[in-house]
Amino acid sequence: MSSGKLRVAVTGTGGPSATSLFQVLGNESIEFFAGDIDPYAAGLYMVAPGNRWILHRGGDPRYVDDLLARCVNARIDVLIPTTDYELLPIARRRGEFEACGIRVMLAPADAIVTCLDKARLVSFCADVCPVPRTVVLDAGTTLDDLPFPILVKPRMGSGGTGVQRISSAAQLAALPRNGTLIAQEYLSGKEYSVDVLCSPTSEVLAVVPRSRLKIDSGIAVTGMTLHDERLVQYATAVATLLGLTFVANIQFREDASGTPRLLDVNARFPGTMPLTVAAGVNMPRLALDLALGLGVPPGIADFKELAMTRVWREEFFDVSEVRTLEMSAARQHLP
Repeated sequence: MSSGKLRVAVTGTGGPSATSLFQVLGNESIEFFAGDIDPYAAGLYMVAPGNRWILHRGGDPRYVDDLLARCVNARIDVLIPTTDYELLPIARRRGEFEACGIRVMLAPADAIVTCLDKARLVSFCADVCPVPRTVVLDAGTTLDDLPFPILVKPRMGSGGTGVQRISSAAQLAALPRNGTLIAQEYLSGKEYSVDVLCSPTSEVLAVVPRSRLKIDSGIAVTGMTLHDERLVQYATAVATLLGLTFVANIQFREDASGTPRLLDVNARFPGTMPLTVAAGVNMPRLALDLALGLGVPPGIADFKELAMTRVWREEFFDVSEVRTLEMSAARQHLP
């Protein structure tokens, strides 16, 4: 580790996962660096001007090379990726970062592959927790076991993007049958999100369930932590089976009988982490300690039931800061 403050780089800083990390970790002992493709990403303006990185667009073959070079030049101690599109490319090249002394707070590549593919995830976890009936929509698909309404969503993707509730055969017939979509039984009950802290060897250390009381664009804006042994049991089993490390978020929704069924696994920090921290489990700080090879104290899994809602807050800064990032983005996004 470099001398002085811990140097931590966070990517995807336009999203709530990254801005939440800045919020709960503070900066007394950490010097943050922020990266994003968008010059207007909120998280860029939460770090010092010299620590702002405009990165290549997702899918650009230069992305990981550029990110690695930036981390080396800035003497980064820990890298925390927070967006789905970058998880697998970085995980597959983790060894190059670690060879340069940069610890990557990320699950193994094989776990990420399973998490990103919703059809594969449901099939993989079916023996350890309840899952919704799920089929891939392709030319050979039959939906006899899925009465309307059904939920159709992209097989790959995150959040609520592209999710449709289908109520008729006519609606279903209009959808492509090329294997890019899945159809699931419609779950009408309460939705839950479970934050899980795991060691670098995939030992589950803490589990904090919370209810998602209000959701906007796939992000919970109002929620509360709760003690629910079913959710703890299922989330622990899923995290262990997948071999997750550091922090992940596992989502469930109840069926008509009240049984929670697995919806999604995000192998990264969630955007609602401040609630888990305020409830008593500082997963970001503990995960940093684990990444640095430090132990964690006993009793870290204890938390209280607590409610939260998000509010808007404005930040003000000189126009020149925006112009600088706009110019950087224009250069970085050239073919």
